[in-house]
Amino acid sequence: MEGHPLNTDNPRIDYLRDKAHKLTQAPGVYLMKDKTGKIIYVGKAKILKNRVSSYFRENLNAVEKVHKMVEHVHDFDFIVTDTEFEALVLECSLIKQYNPKYNILLKDGKGYHYIQVTNEPFPRIRAARQKVGDDTFIGPFTSSFSVQQSVDEAVKVFKLPTCNRKFPQEFKKGRPCLNYHIKQCMGLCRGRVSEKEYRALIDQAISYIRNGSEDSVRNMTAEMEQAAENLDFERAALLRDRIRAVQRIGQNQKIIRDGAVNQDVIGLAHNGSAACISVLKYREGRLYDKDDVIVEEAFDHAKLRSDFLLQYYGACIADIPRQISIDGECEDFELVARYLREKSGHAVQLTIPQRGEGVQLVQMAIRNAGDHLSYVVGRTGREISALDELGRILGLPSPPLYIEAYDISNLGDTAIVGGMVVFENGRPLKAAYKRFSIKEADGQNDYGAMQEMLRRRFLRYQENPEGTDAYFLRLPDLILLDGGKGHVAVIRTLLSGMGIDVPVFGMVKDDRHRTRAIAQDGGEISINANRNAFSLVTKIQDEVHRFAISYQRNVHKKSSFEIDLKTVKGIGDKKAVKLLKTFKTKTAMKAASLEELKACAGLTQEAAQALYDFIQNNYA
Repeated sequence: MEGHPLNTDNPRIDYLRDKAHKLTQAPGVYLMKDKTGKIIYVGKAKILKNRVSSYFRENLNAVEKVHKMVEHVHDFDFIVTDTEFEALVLECSLIKQYNPKYNILLKDGKGYHYIQVTNEPFPRIRAARQKVGDDTFIGPFTSSFSVQQSVDEAVKVFKLPTCNRKFPQEFKKGRPCLNYHIKQCMGLCRGRVSEKEYRALIDQAISYIRNGSEDSVRNMTAEMEQAAENLDFERAALLRDRIRAVQRIGQNQKIIRDGAVNQDVIGLAHNGSAACISVLKYREGRLYDKDDVIVEEAFDHAKLRSDFLLQYYGACIADIPRQISIDGECEDFELVARYLREKSGHAVQLTIPQRGEGVQLVQMAIRNAGDHLSYVVGRTGREISALDELGRILGLPSPPLYIEAYDISNLGDTAIVGGMVVFENGRPLKAAYKRFSIKEADGQNDYGAMQEMLRRRFLRYQENPEGTDAYFLRLPDLILLDGGKGHVAVIRTLLSGMGIDVPVFGMVKDDRHRTRAIAQDGGEISINANRNAFSLVTKIQDEVHRFAISYQRNVHKKSSFEIDLKTVKGIGDKKAVKLLKTFKTKTAMKAASLEELKACAGLTQEAAQALYDFIQNNYA
């Protein structure tokens, strides 16, 4: 998110600025307070004077959240410490104590979760968020992940039905579903399993959930051996298959490597108004649990990771693993690592994986964060990941949530037009699309036409004349041009001269008119390896091209229509325009009567008759 110069109505700004300039250059913690004396922000500083003064500079360039905080600061206190690490520890303690409004606050939305066993003749086992009705509930559990995992395992091992059919009412009333044919369901719908047999199976599944796989395998092994001794080989074979299913699930859940240590893997997804951090917890080589934490107003990812690690692990002592992998830069990396070691009382390796399996695990955490955030904000995980990827590829400070894309279309030297499309949060915002009829650029001058279009667009932003469309008053996070480095160079020069600070890149196509790369001033950035970002840029390029060329075709068609009318004696420019505005299409004009044509353009009887005959003879 782009910063903006400080423009605050805070009447205390001069006092605050003067007080900050008198601070010590020692490390410490500062506490911003509102007019009631309530602490609204806690921060640490290596040099107190420099850090606190930065909030009150006239040319402060910061995110909107900082501006809001500064507007409400009435005074501040500070605590001097001997070292920056001591300041970090004190900051964590004070944030936990005061829960300040403008610090990054973690909201995990956690509640209790249950395993539900329905009260019906043929019960179902499901995950549930609350206890409702007279069903049986196992729990509560704090982890929805563990609950869903346990239910999924039990359903697979015991081949329980997952369909919506009612039993026994719907026995033999339809063919078994695909799960039965691929041997993932017992086929209860065939009506060949008695209520007693099914209830015994459910009891085994509940025992498996309550006591774990080892006890279940031990009990089923004893039961299998007893069945074999009784010569009940069919039941023995069924139990053998269940034991193998349990063992197979256990194998599939292990990390594929030897000697795996307890590890947390952390991934971040961001959509502008909020972020989600997913923590995948691996214990004894197995994916044990997952936490999804929502964070509001998160723009600085490096600081967010630092704040998250300090607050998340600062709240617990027993469960800080020996290895924590994160997905990117972390502010005060070494200080945070030291804090985790001292908090846990054992060695903690904080890493940013660069290759191999570590990167794969981090990518899985990022996908989980994106999926959870999409559930919260109503967007897909792929859209969120695409914007994150694109922001990283282009070196932007945050994901580009509001993107404007431009293209020029012409037919020879005539009907030269431009199109602007807008993508917000990874999706087309069609209400913000704009069309431009190019008036100044001569001939097939793509650079000149592109300059004219963007100059007119941003003059509307700067001059804000009455009636300006609200979308013109919003600065995009990113501008994409349908073109190469030449287009990028001329537009960057144009915007720089206008004082507009927005990142500009080009979208380059290959010989088959497919998106190939991102153009920058002086070179290209390959995006083929980043699937989500590549798909998003391709979608944007295709959409802006479609929009521009459709406008160009309409203009050409309308222009040809107008030229046709002016071939009729007595029809000049003004009368042709009147006719076009009234009837708009050839079909509507052909349906008009002689008198309607005459009255519309104020024609003589002779001109009206000539026009009527021309239309009837030439328009299909």
